[in-house]
Amino acid sequence: MLRNNFRQAVGGIKVYRNKELGEFLIERAWEVTEEWYGSLDKSESFGVYSSTNPEDVKLLKTQNYEFHLRFFQLFIEEEAKFKEGLEGWLTYLANDAHHLATPVHFIAREFFSLRNQYLKLIKEFVSLNKDKYSEEIIELWKQQILDTMDGVVTWFMEELHKASTVRLKSQQEMINELSSPVISLNNNVGLLPLVGDIDTARAKLILEKTLEQCSEKRVNHLLIDLSGVVMVDTMVAHQIFQLIDALSLIGVKSTLSGIRPEIAQTAVQLGLSFDNVSITPKLSNAISTYTIKN
Repeated sequence: MLRNNFRQAVGGIKVYRNKELGEFLIERAWEVTEEWYGSLDKSESFGVYSSTNPEDVKLLKTQNYEFHLRFFQLFIEEEAKFKEGLEGWLTYLANDAHHLATPVHFIAREFFSLRNQYLKLIKEFVSLNKDKYSEEIIELWKQQILDTMDGVVTWFMEELHKASTVRLKSQQEMINELSSPVISLNNNVGLLPLVGDIDTARAKLILEKTLEQCSEKRVNHLLIDLSGVVMVDTMVAHQIFQLIDALSLIGVKSTLSGIRPEIAQTAVQLGLSFDNVSITPKLSNAISTYTIKN
């Protein structure tokens, strides 16, 4: 189950603020970005880290730098304000098109790379302030970075998954819309060319969309071409004939073309009726016959 927000993901982390440390880290933020970018494996063939386009590189560095600025507020801001600010920025990044196109293990790897850079900066800060802070406090700072970054990675991966799921669903809906178009020919004759695999889910969608489009386009005769359909199981064959029956109920006559032998055999085995449909072997025959006739 996905967490509701980043604040819950890092809810149990004990914060030990230190303004001097926070300001030191912020001052080094751009240096960290340049060091990080220099360490990237640019041989990777795709993803947000592989682009050599100057604008893409500039954006990537800016995003990285802004992450540091927000993360280092861990040692300065009140806990609730820090988590709210970082959560908003992570949500933006998880919906960034370039990051959505990047394998998640690449992104996780770079978060952990930043974590190691932060630990090095803690070590440097301590060396510059020798004997000023106890070992206990220093270890608490380190643990704070480790725990917070773990929370960042976990929550970010969940947000990325949610954004990817929404995007995939939207793309699938668009594909489904385009996969069952009713094309107006002339004089109230329409064409429904079916291509590819048709599973039960797609067959139901075709039924719904075809009825809607025939009504909207005032089609009274629909040519349904099956020559591009690879395989039809018994359930799908039944759905196609349900479509024909439904079209008949709204006053639309149907003509089937391109019926493959296996589809015909399946229809016969199911005892499906051809009473409400005319049949022609080729789509070209159907188009020439019914567009001229009408």
